[in-house]
Amino acid sequence: MNKEDDMKEVELNEMDQEKQPMTGETPTGTKKNGCVKVKVPEDTEVKFTGLSKEELMKVAGTAGWIRTRWALLVLFWLGWVGMLAGAIVIIVQAPRCKPIPEMNWWNEGPLYQISDVNEFSENGLKGVEEKLDYLTQMKVKGLILGPIHTVQEDQLDTLDLVSVKSAVGTENDLKSLLDQAHKKGIPIVLNLTPSYDTASVWFNNVTAVAEKIKDACTHWLRKGFGGVFLPDLRDIMTTKSWPSIQAIFNKTEETKQVALMGSVTSLSADEVSLVLNRSGVDLLLTGLPDPAETGVTKKLYSSHLQTSLGWSLSGRTLGSLASRTPAAPIRLYQMLLFTLPGTPVFSAGDEVGLKAGEKPQIMWDLENPAEEKNATAKTLREERIAVRDFFKALSDLRGKERSLLHGEYVSLHSSATSLAFLRLWDQSERFLTAMNWGNDPVTMILSNSDLPAQAQVRLTTDAANLAVDSMVSLEKLQLGPKQAVLLSYPYAG
Repeated sequence: MNKEDDMKEVELNEMDQEKQPMTGETPTGTKKNGCVKVKVPEDTEVKFTGLSKEELMKVAGTAGWIRTRWALLVLFWLGWVGMLAGAIVIIVQAPRCKPIPEMNWWNEGPLYQISDVNEFSENGLKGVEEKLDYLTQMKVKGLILGPIHTVQEDQLDTLDLVSVKSAVGTENDLKSLLDQAHKKGIPIVLNLTPSYDTASVWFNNVTAVAEKIKDACTHWLRKGFGGVFLPDLRDIMTTKSWPSIQAIFNKTEETKQVALMGSVTSLSADEVSLVLNRSGVDLLLTGLPDPAETGVTKKLYSSHLQTSLGWSLSGRTLGSLASRTPAAPIRLYQMLLFTLPGTPVFSAGDEVGLKAGEKPQIMWDLENPAEEKNATAKTLREERIAVRDFFKALSDLRGKERSLLHGEYVSLHSSATSLAFLRLWDQSERFLTAMNWGNDPVTMILSNSDLPAQAQVRLTTDAANLAVDSMVSLEKLQLGPKQAVLLSYPYAG
């Protein structure tokens, strides 16, 4: 056999081995590990391993790389300084925010008056406690309670301002009410009207009553009341006891959250201003702001902080809001009180439009009514729920919108039967109130440098023509008779 034949035989043997099955056995039956022929391609490419440390040090020290590093460093710092300068320019040029005026709890939302505790609830003081959750739902920020003391007509000697009359509950009932109200964040102000069922609240002897008032203020504040309310301030603030009463409420660490409140009625703007200056009360309630009297309220705003002014159009002597004269839909009065500067004060039932003679029990029957005997009763119930929802929506806006809480008041339109004014604060959302309590439609020509072409409807009594969330033109704002609308638009710089 020649050499060429020997090479062919070797190649054939190798091919035969590759074709043999990997059974782990030899052709003779002897077991051994299988083998696989793997062909590894030759790696002819040169792999890049990078520069060594010594090579890198040589390159890094060259003039070209040194100039490149310095250029990148200079560019980095120039960019950083430029961004810093830009941020400073933006901060300097940005409009400064106005400081928020000092606000107390009695400025942050509506106050709710419960003059007759037993009429409000069959369970007296316990019944008031049961309704605290309801007041929270209405976004009420404080409660004016009572009077709850015993009084006999024209019997000054029997007047006891530091005890609770048994008809409304016990001292323990009152303590429980105060504790629960405190937990829910609702301060309670005690109405200390001495003779609340007669024409003369001071028994025609204000000097003698003032001394009892002073002792009563100290007594009830120690019990946990958030303040005291006094009627007809013109009389008591001229007595020799008044400075001592004021001193009880001087703002210290212990008394900074308690309020001395009072009321006046049937006074001009100048007379109200005089009472505010001389009495030094934290909040003065007045019945001035009927829609047509906005000129009077504007005069007060120009002379006093709105945090010292409160507006009440209802109560024991004024009657219910829905029964006022001249008559206007309840929602117009609600919108007026909630959007004017100052604290809105409502009486129990005003939120659903109760009229004179109607019992507050009607409020508690709205959610679980007895079976309506006719369509009229059902319609009335639905209307009262709608009025309450309107009240709640206004109360919610009042509590969270800065323009409504403490914004400026700008008069836009005023006539014998219609009114429009603007509330604005710094860079916050602006609010525009417009109402027509007359019997004819009105077109308001509104003009102010802050006004845009259009505004958004937030609340309305005329959903057919001014739907909520729709945009309306402010150039000529049209309102139907007995209608009102609350509009808003953003700050535009």
